[in-house]
Parts: sequence; C-alpha cells; structure tokens
Amino acid sequence: MSTISRREFSQLAIALGASARGLRGGTSIDDTLRTGIQRRNIPCVTAMVATGDKITYQGAFGTRDAASGMKVMPDSIFAIASMTKAITSAAAMQLVEQGKITLDEPASKYLPDLAKLEVIDGFDAATGKPKMHTVRTPITLKHLLTHTSGLAYPQWSDVMMQYTKATGKSFRPTTVAPMAPLIFEPGTRWHYGFSADWTGKLVEKISGLTLEQYFQRNILQPLGMKDTSFLLPAAKFDRLVSKYDRQPDGMLKEEPRTPPAAPADFNGGGGLYSTAGDYVKFMQMILRHGRSADGKQLLQPKTVDLMAANQIGNLGAGRLKTQMPDLSSDVDVHPGAVDKWGLGFLINTVPYSGGRSAGSLAWAGIWNTFYWIDPKRQICAAIMMQFLPFVDKQAVGLLGDFERSVYAAA
Repeated sequence: MSTISRREFSQLAIALGASARGLRGGTSIDDTLRTGIQRRNIPCVTAMVATGDKITYQGAFGTRDAASGMKVMPDSIFAIASMTKAITSAAAMQLVEQGKITLDEPASKYLPDLAKLEVIDGFDAATGKPKMHTVRTPITLKHLLTHTSGLAYPQWSDVMMQYTKATGKSFRPTTVAPMAPLIFEPGTRWHYGFSADWTGKLVEKISGLTLEQYFQRNILQPLGMKDTSFLLPAAKFDRLVSKYDRQPDGMLKEEPRTPPAAPADFNGGGGLYSTAGDYVKFMQMILRHGRSADGKQLLQPKTVDLMAANQIGNLGAGRLKTQMPDLSSDVDVHPGAVDKWGLGFLINTVPYSGGRSAGSLAWAGIWNTFYWIDPKRQICAAIMMQFLPFVDKQAVGLLGDFERSVYAAA
C-alpha cells in the first residue's frame, strides 16, 4: 500500500466528508418525502432540486392511482394549473423585448374588450344588485403581470362571490379570460385573479399563434421541456397521476382517472401538464438570467431582473381569504411577512426560517404543486402533489418539511 502525504490525506478527507454530506442530505430529503406522505395521508409526491447547472436531488414516492398501485416516477405528469402563469409571463416579456408591446400602454389597444370591463362599486342595499362603473384606468400589461388589474377569482373574493349570487353569472374554471367585472380600479390593490388569462390572450393576439404554439416554439422546446403542454397525448396518459379531493371526514377521494380532453381554448392562467424535471428546466433558465442550458438567450438578463423585482410598490401580495373551502383553504404563504409581486412571481421580502433567502421567487398550482427560485443561493426546487383543497395544511406541511430538508442538505 502506497503512502500519501498529509496534504493528500487532508484533501481526501474533505472529499469524503463532502460526499457523505451529500449522501446524508439526499437520504434526508428522501426520508422527509417518504415518511411525510405516509404520515400526512398524501397519495403521491415528486420533487426535484437544482442549481443553475445541475440536478442536485430528485425523488418520487407514492402511487399513480389507487387501483393500479403503480409507483410514481420522477417523470410522472401532473396538472400544474397556475404554475402556468410564470411561463405566460415569460412569453409576454419576450414580446416586450421585441418591442411588440410595452408594459405601460393600454392593453385594450390589442384586446378592445379590456376597455369595456366594469368595476364593482358596491351593492344596492335594497335589491342586492351590483353598482358598477366602466373602468377609468386603462389596464396595462404591467397590471396583468402583477395582479393589480382588479380581476379577481371568485373563490378568493367575497365581492365576486356576492356578484355571482346577485347576478346569476358564474365563471366556470374552463372559461378563459371571462368578461368578469373588476373589484377595484387597476393599480390600486393586489388581488389574484384572471389577469394571466388575459396576458395569454395578448400573447396570442400579438404573435398570431395559439398559446400552445407560442410556448412550444419559444420556451418549451428551446428548454427541452418535452413533457410540458396544454395537451396530453395518449402515449403519455400512463404517466399521469390521479387527482383527489379532500372530503368532510378528512379523507381523500380519488377522481376518475380518464384521458383529459383537449381544451377548447388555451389558458395563460392555468392548464399546462408538466413534470418536476421539466419545470426545473424553466427555473434554471431564470437562475441563468434567461439563458438555456445550451446557450440560447430566451430572455435578456435585464428582463429577468425586472421580473424578479418588486413591481407593486407598497402593496402586499400573497394573502387570500377563501370563499370556497373545498377548493382552497385560506392562503397566507408567508405568515407574519409582507410579500411582494414581480412580473409573474411572488417575492418574499424576508427569508424563510431554515429555507429560502429573501428575494426568492415562487408560486404554485391549485392542485398543490409548488416551486421556488432562490437567486441568492442559486437553488430552485419543485414539489408536486395532486389534490384539493389548495394549501391544504398537510400539503403546506410537506412543502415546509421539504424546503427545510433541501437547505439542510445544501
């Protein structure tokens, strides 16, 4: 056996120590997810962590559906719902870079219906009917990207719920960019809603492509996101996981697992199918300031900086009071903090305990799919579950456990 110098021994020890830490970290995340879904009665989860250049963790636990017992895999496909919004935002910012639209001009220049929307002033005390006025402040792309347009989802707006009850008008989840009234004048408040639907319509109108075509040509294919689409081919149905709904007794009821029909219209606010691995490719592009792994510049660095900066001034973002508890619990993704919104992302202004840095970018999908991008630490992560209600305490609990284990292993 040959002898080694003290310096070589020291370097070997450091290398072995780093390897062991990485192994323990991976095992720790595995344990967190494996035991977490058992303890929390969650059917399945996939998760992935990456730096700008490499995958540092991937895991998949649970079953695709109850009947088959087939195990989920890292490439299992999930409905990612509102995680679609960040991709829609990136598409819109590509058009801004090309000079085809500006952030601050009236979006009604391209979509005249936006100038016809009405704002709810209140409700008549005697009849209960809404009192309305035609919107005075032109809605801009910036309003749409920051959710300060006044458009609000009924499931998180008491005003919109009262409006639907008073008028008999409803806004089905499959309706894309409905002619819903605004709950405030654009730019005066933050509220989550149909804004990204209209952003998608802007992309389609300006580009002359459907949103599916635009995404594929300009974002998904250049990034190698081969499993991300509004359409689920029959050949990929075997990889699609089941959806579940929380019942009054706390149990989860599985929805029938059938091939999803092709949508009649493509929605910038939601509707994509994807995998944890595919979505990580999009987040890595953001970490690399708009550059793909093979060097394509999808967004300019200054554009990514704009998207990642507070664009709502003194307003706060991220808190929503549920009006439909079976669909969503109350949303407060960062209790005790005032978060902000950029051009497509929620931004936390203070760090999470044991987790992401201040200035990280994040959002989620209603079926409890979550992601965050931490530019300071150069980490991004996605975790995907598939059940309602949104921000169910068990889903949020697993998200928090996963995040802390990611940073403990970093």
